[in-house]
Amino acid sequence: MATKKSHLPIALIVDLILVVLFTIVGHYTHSHNFDPQGLMTTAWPFVAALVIAWLLTAVWDRPIAPLATGTGVWAITVLVGLVLRGVTGAGGDPGSVPVSFMIVATSLNLITLVGWRLIATAVSGGSGRRKRSR
Repeated sequence: MATKKSHLPIALIVDLILVVLFTIVGHYTHSHNFDPQGLMTTAWPFVAALVIAWLLTAVWDRPIAPLATGTGVWAITVLVGLVLRGVTGAGGDPGSVPVSFMIVATSLNLITLVGWRLIATAVSGGSGRRKRSR
């Protein structure tokens, strides 16, 4: 239990950094600037989606489990982030999210949000599963 709790702040920080970096790289790639207003407009749908993902997947139970937690955090973050972006027009026209952006958002967030958990689980020597007592 103590190990899970010690991983929780790390998981929050890493997830947040990865989602924000995804939006910074995407924003800079298309606008070629680091305008704070533009960065916030691009980032907020995915940061809000990450918060929702954390709540819906109960990350605090198994913060670094790649499959049990990572895939849920990834799927919800991408789905809700894309919906929020499309509905509000954050980073583009309302009601319009290019398919190429959907592919990039889905694949890059899969690699980062699940990938870091795979690495952390391997480094910590655990499978991310609860140990059963016999």
